[in-house]
Amino acid sequence: MTLSTTMNTANGILGNSSTQSQVVSKNISNSQTVGYVKRDAVTVVNATGGSTVKIIRAEDVVLQKQMLTGQSTAEGQATLNKGLDQLKALLGGNDYDLAPSTYISKLQTALQSYAAQPSETTLAQTAVSTAQDLANSITATSQGIAKIRVQADTDIKGGVDSLNDLLSQFMTVNEAVIKAKAAGEDPNDALDRRDKLVSDISKLVGVSKTERPNGDMALYTNEGTVLFDKIPRSITFDPRGSYGAGIAGNSVYIDGVPLKAGVGGNTSAQGSLAANLQIRDTIAPQFEQQLDETSRSLISMFSEKEKATGNNPMPGLFTWQNGTTPPAGALQPGISATFAVNPAYVKEQGGDPVRLRDGGVNGALYKWNTDNTASYSTLLNGYVAAFDTKVGFDATVGLESSATVGKYAASSVGWLEAYRSTADSANETKAALSQRATEAYQNKTGVSLDEELSKMLDIEQSYKASAKLISTVDEMLKSLLGIA
Repeated sequence: MTLSTTMNTANGILGNSSTQSQVVSKNISNSQTVGYVKRDAVTVVNATGGSTVKIIRAEDVVLQKQMLTGQSTAEGQATLNKGLDQLKALLGGNDYDLAPSTYISKLQTALQSYAAQPSETTLAQTAVSTAQDLANSITATSQGIAKIRVQADTDIKGGVDSLNDLLSQFMTVNEAVIKAKAAGEDPNDALDRRDKLVSDISKLVGVSKTERPNGDMALYTNEGTVLFDKIPRSITFDPRGSYGAGIAGNSVYIDGVPLKAGVGGNTSAQGSLAANLQIRDTIAPQFEQQLDETSRSLISMFSEKEKATGNNPMPGLFTWQNGTTPPAGALQPGISATFAVNPAYVKEQGGDPVRLRDGGVNGALYKWNTDNTASYSTLLNGYVAAFDTKVGFDATVGLESSATVGKYAASSVGWLEAYRSTADSANETKAALSQRATEAYQNKTGVSLDEELSKMLDIEQSYKASAKLISTVDEMLKSLLGIA
């Protein structure tokens, strides 16, 4: 090997060491940067025997796919659990102090006390007051359900806006990747930004990707709907300002295809959008229907009937906006929203609580205690007995079709708790799987400071060796020139 060849080799090694040092330094400085994928500076020998450095980005398509799926399912489950927790909060939390079933039990106790001492007007007032607490519980829960649906609708709107914005950013970065590769420039920073955007998108909707040879990438939902292909696809949603019984929410359309809502406590939702659709359109409305059935049965249970015939029921202690006794066994949508105690029993509204004992709110034909006997308890005993009598319920709302009103209200709480139990268990599992998938991906593509510092020491040794070689060649050249 000639001295000139030796010098060229040493200079080449110095240049490679410089490039490698820059890559390692960049890795170290971005060790805490979210979404940064480490680079490796690999020495490649060309056809002439010379060496160059090629910068390789530490990608892993399989692990990335697992991470994206884990993020989508975990985000969908977490969103569902948040909605279920909000529904539980309407009932007073773990002890269900504010649940209708709690106040139904209290009303039964109050009526038992009044039936045992029908001459005590203070017990009549206590019973009516307890009935008002029950009515307030039902209407407050109904209003709370409507607010939760509105909040889910608002969250869907926010998610759609975010998704549109992310896809717009994705187009810009995707074009940067294509241009960098076409020009032979380094596309790695743009690739990092693009992968970070895909990760953010996966938290809104399940996403899969396809990369083309020129670096272009297309995105699809896990159901196969196009999210991005050359340009972002249209994602539209029309929110509502309010919700009531029977009002359906609008769909989220991705490229003209409606996004499916999640299903079940261990939800099938991938991303927050599908989970919010499930809360708004499935869980909250079904809970509302169960509340409607509880309200309907209470109105019927305390309705007044003609003394002579026992027929022609009319609202008694409880009433609603319609002012009639609804038919038995058939869902009356929205009845819980206007469920209330009949003012004719409320002393503060000019009513008389003793009418619970005597009847007659709907006229003389409906008065049972015609002699105004203070010890009369026939109606009161009938109301007390009704608490232990099974009645028919609409089976389409997901609970039993025959039960006592107290048992039915408690079953509604049980239905919600069963949903939450399944969801909580699934949330723990999915969160753990997402964490493990993310850690596996980061371990493969993230920066290890120990590894990078070790590389830096190797580069330093290579630099020293090259510098020593150049110094030696320089001394030899000086000696040669001195001889000449």
